[in-house]
Amino acid sequence: MPNPTQPNLLAPRASVAIAGAGLLGRLLGWQLLRAGHSVDLYDAGPFSPSPAAARTAAGMISPLSEAVVSDFDVYRMGIYALETWPQWLAQINAVPDASSLFSQRGSLVVAHPQDASELTQFSRELDHVLGEAGRYRRLSRTEIHELEPDLSSVFEQGLLLEDEGHLHNRQLLDALEQEIKSLGGRCHEYCPVDVGPGEIRHSGGSQGFDLVVDCRGTGAHQLPEKVRGVRGEVIYVQTREIQLQRPVRLMHPRYQLYIVPKPDHQFIIGATQIESEDRSPISLQSSLELGSALYTLSPAFAEARILEMTTNLRPAFMDNLPGVYEEPGLISANGLFRHGYLLAPAVVTQVLSRLLPNMDSAFHSLLMRTP
Repeated sequence: MPNPTQPNLLAPRASVAIAGAGLLGRLLGWQLLRAGHSVDLYDAGPFSPSPAAARTAAGMISPLSEAVVSDFDVYRMGIYALETWPQWLAQINAVPDASSLFSQRGSLVVAHPQDASELTQFSRELDHVLGEAGRYRRLSRTEIHELEPDLSSVFEQGLLLEDEGHLHNRQLLDALEQEIKSLGGRCHEYCPVDVGPGEIRHSGGSQGFDLVVDCRGTGAHQLPEKVRGVRGEVIYVQTREIQLQRPVRLMHPRYQLYIVPKPDHQFIIGATQIESEDRSPISLQSSLELGSALYTLSPAFAEARILEMTTNLRPAFMDNLPGVYEEPGLISANGLFRHGYLLAPAVVTQVLSRLLPNMDSAFHSLLMRTP
């Protein structure tokens, strides 16, 4: 592979093709259009609803939660995401009040009394990994109730990870599509492609571009390093009987369940991370565990209506860190794993630093990969 230190700097009004209209593809297409370039965005499926893992995700921006189970660089990139998402959302003009798609009220971590040791161990690991950099505070039963009155009263202690946030991810994907189209981007759905340096190949033939960017996740088969799919299972429910202001994590010896509030009285519940590329429907065991854990968070969820039970594959390299490959005329960005919205700003910034003059990235040495 050519020397990756030589960037693919784009000439003014360059033509760029992006393969994959998931989160990375949409963000890169939007930013390149804002920089004055021509963009064609291709996806093998529909644009809305998107089949990408980004639509199935919960949209949490949770660097502290991930610091105890992931590489420290995931925490670094998560802090960058907390700074970057509000700035980016303020630049979306096609959707009124796009800034409302991001909320930063922290994350609440709780455990049942019999699992209190899990919460204690979590806080110890936070202290060990982050020291004073990890901003959180311990909560009593009363303080938990003040923050989230609708949670069950059984929780005697908890942690508030104060700086964390979450995105309304499905609405964000739709907003990015509208913004891309309003800026003149061309969206080609149901159009699977093969990629090469400066070339896109599809059923209608081939087309040349100044640059091709491959963001196809598990659909990318031409990378020097294998991308594997990691299965995740989630449930969407809807109820007016309970309100949550922030994501809630339930510590448990076997899993960490998360529940994230979404618009229109909806909630997404998930926990599973399965080393499998099976795309079949959610398992009975997973649905029972997610449902019963949800009920223990608040009995009011008993009457919630199940809107959706879905699965997807998160693309990951062997080290579970994202990466960028580069050669003249072609850049590949992949491997967001289960941290999509947490890591995407750092990956997008790294790619843009290879394309746009006078743009630096602090993540160059971290994200650039060689075969």
